[in-house]
Formats: sequence, structure tokens, C-alpha cells
Amino acid sequence: MLRIEHLTKSYGEKKAVDDLSLHIQPGEIYGFIGHNGAGKTTTLKSCVGILRFDSGEIYVDGISVRANPLECKRRLAFIPDNPDLYDFMSGIKYLNFVADIFGVGEKEREERIHRFASMLELEKDLAQPISAYSHGMKQKLAVISAWLHAPRLIIMDEPFVGLDPIAAHLLKGLMREHCDAGGAIFFSTHVLEVAEKLCDKVAIIREGRLVVSGPMDEVKGNSSLESVFLELEDQHA
Repeated sequence: MLRIEHLTKSYGEKKAVDDLSLHIQPGEIYGFIGHNGAGKTTTLKSCVGILRFDSGEIYVDGISVRANPLECKRRLAFIPDNPDLYDFMSGIKYLNFVADIFGVGEKEREERIHRFASMLELEKDLAQPISAYSHGMKQKLAVISAWLHAPRLIIMDEPFVGLDPIAAHLLKGLMREHCDAGGAIFFSTHVLEVAEKLCDKVAIIREGRLVVSGPMDEVKGNSSLESVFLELEDQHA
């Protein structure tokens, strides 16, 4: 579903991501773990075509992000760590705008908007301008917009930040449902507890380089990574 091959991205002399390779398969919730500044966001933005990368290749459903970014974007959705939405629009106008971009039919969009907005308790606020939304409400709107066109791959950067516990629980359920239906999730976090409870597989990145990847139980059971886990736990604390 998502294949990253030898991804390298530098800012000046600093390598934010250094020769990273990962493979996220259909049906997997794949966690991307690292401290702040480890290279997580740079990787995710490269995967969705926001950032140009220096070398390597990224494929979405077998299609090159470098060669055919628009086709890749049709097959995925991205939720950044701080959703940058159009504040002058109302929530419902924004969702219809997204649905128009992806060619979602009227019946499908109405059903999906109703389902997800009702689930996340945002339906009564959709007529309000986004400028009046709290951070948590904007995060919920971003989640709805991501699921709206039924993408095969959903990429999220720290998706639970700003969500209340109920909304976070519901999002975790949507993530599992999406993968059980054959989709894939790739999301970043620096909270080990979230990854342990939710992920099928994880990758740990440190200073731009992959430390380890694989099933969560195997990674967590690797005694040689104790110092890395302690760093992450200290940061979260």
C-alpha cells in the first residue's frame, strides 16, 4: 500500500531523513515513533507529496509519488498535526469542498458526513464558521474530511493531539475499521502507550535514521532498545 525506499531529505547540511525504507501493507495500522525532531513529519509530508525529497522513491498503491503525485493523492488522505483549514468557510462548506475535489457523489457525501459528524458529535456545529472552532473541533473536521472520499491509505501526524478521550477512542475504532476493510494507516506518535495498544507494526526513527521496525511485540521486546524507549517515555512525561 505504501512503500518507502531509501528516502533521504536534507535541510541545508542537516539530514532530516537519512536512507529510510519502510513497507506498510493493506490491513495494517503502522505506527511511526520518534521524539520531536526525529524526522517523522518530514517523512509523512514526503509521502503525501507536500515535500520534495532529495533521493529515494515512495510508492502509493504501486504508483510513484515523484512521477505521478496527483494520482497518489487521489488514493490517500493526510491529517497534519495542526490542521490548516479555511477559516472563512463553515464546516459543511469545507466538507462539500473536499467532496467536490475528490468527486464524491451527493448521496455518498451526505451519508458519510452524517455518519462521521454524528459519531464525533460535530454535526450541530457544521453550520458554524471554522474560525469559531476549537482546536479539537478542527481536528474532528479534519478526520471527517480524510474519511470522506474513502481513501485506501490514510496518513496522520500525531492525530490524537487535541482530541478529547471520547473522540480519540472513536478515532481508534475508525482506524481499525478502515484497516479491517483492506485499507492501511500510517501515523506518527511519540506516545509509546498509544502505539502499544493500537498498532500492528511500528517503526522507530531517531535523528532521521530508522532504528528498528516490525511487529509491536517484537520491537518492544528488544532489550537493546531500552534507552530509546526511556527517551520517548521521558519526553512524554
